[in-house]
Amino acid sequence: MSDFVKHLDRLTNAQTVEELWDLHTKQMQTYGFDRLMYGFTRYRTSSSLGDPQDWVLLSTQSPEYMKVFFDEGLYYHAPMLKWALANDGACSWRWMMNMSRIDNLTPSEKRVMEFNKSMDVTAGYTVSFRSISERTKAAIALTAKAGLTQDAVEQTWAKHGDEIIVMNNVMHLKLLTLPYSGERNLTKRQREVLQWVGDGKTTQDIAILLGLTAATVEKHLRLAREALDVETTAQAVLKAAFYNQMFIVDAEI
Repeated sequence: MSDFVKHLDRLTNAQTVEELWDLHTKQMQTYGFDRLMYGFTRYRTSSSLGDPQDWVLLSTQSPEYMKVFFDEGLYYHAPMLKWALANDGACSWRWMMNMSRIDNLTPSEKRVMEFNKSMDVTAGYTVSFRSISERTKAAIALTAKAGLTQDAVEQTWAKHGDEIIVMNNVMHLKLLTLPYSGERNLTKRQREVLQWVGDGKTTQDIAILLGLTAATVEKHLRLAREALDVETTAQAVLKAAFYNQMFIVDAEI
């Protein structure tokens, strides 16, 4: 079995998001990409990517980088993010270095470029994953090690680009099947009552099934709605399903 197949086997058998991300980031390092940033949203609109608290966001960039890039909103003006939102597949960062492109950058885009340069985020590739609906989008930025030029990255990509794309696609598809809490944490009991709601049970039904009072069931549903930042229980069921926290084995995450 080749190393490539062995790695794909490890990815597909990962049991947690943490395990999957660790496997993937270590493998990408072997190709010279030591700083990765993956993002996925199911709440995209024509003017927004949704609430950042609802994103699946994984990164090996430094906290200093993430603080400015996300907390200060630079991501919204990043040229490669704009490319990813409009395209599928892989794109060399040489695209945004093209002189005709640079001459037409907005002041906000230039600020992103200057910030990235200051943080040695200057060479790499972006992979934009095919969306399953208009409201979903996922992409990953593969940043090359500090000191590597885009020419060096292109040489690596010419030799290994196809397998790198496959590995990223497998990682992305596997991640969509794994429980992810992000900043929306549910207790085991909250997940349990939502699961019964998803099965079509009433509050009274759930109370009987779990040996609780109807008031206690309502309390857990209310807390679940608050944790997921939604107004209705139906929305809570949908969002819990988005995070793959419904009907899972050993749900303590």
